[in-house]
Amino acid sequence: MYEANTAVIGRVVTHPVRRVLQNGDHVLSFRLASTARRYDQAAGDWVDGGTLYLTVSCWRRGIVEGVEASLQRGDPIIAYGQLRSNEYTTRDGAERTDLEMRALAVGPDLGRCTAPVVRKTFGRADRTDPVERPSADADTAGEPATTHS
Repeated sequence: MYEANTAVIGRVVTHPVRRVLQNGDHVLSFRLASTARRYDQAAGDWVDGGTLYLTVSCWRRGIVEGVEASLQRGDPIIAYGQLRSNEYTTRDGAERTDLEMRALAVGPDLGRCTAPVVRKTFGRADRTDPVERPSADADTAGEPATTHS
């Protein structure tokens, strides 16, 4: 088994499923597909290359809850974590290798979708509301933060 930290951009291709292990730990997993694309000058269009499929496993409680509440099949995402190769033999004797990512971070690919951000409070009573953003017409870029008389 080889391990490397990497980021993979792709789409969720199976519904995320949460399992509870015998020791009480929760794991959520789903399949991710990442297809390479390149621009073909001769054809004047984008061409799909090969597709990488891997299983993404989320082990920490925070990431399990966040992914379960936020992502579904078809969503464009970016996943970051340890990439591992698992070698096994099928029932009919064929040798197989499966890629698994133990995710440290998973989120929507904001280049291909939009997503509201709802911050977790983690038991902090002093900040339960999301940070209020200034209105679009309240542009103060380039202005000093304070004025002096």
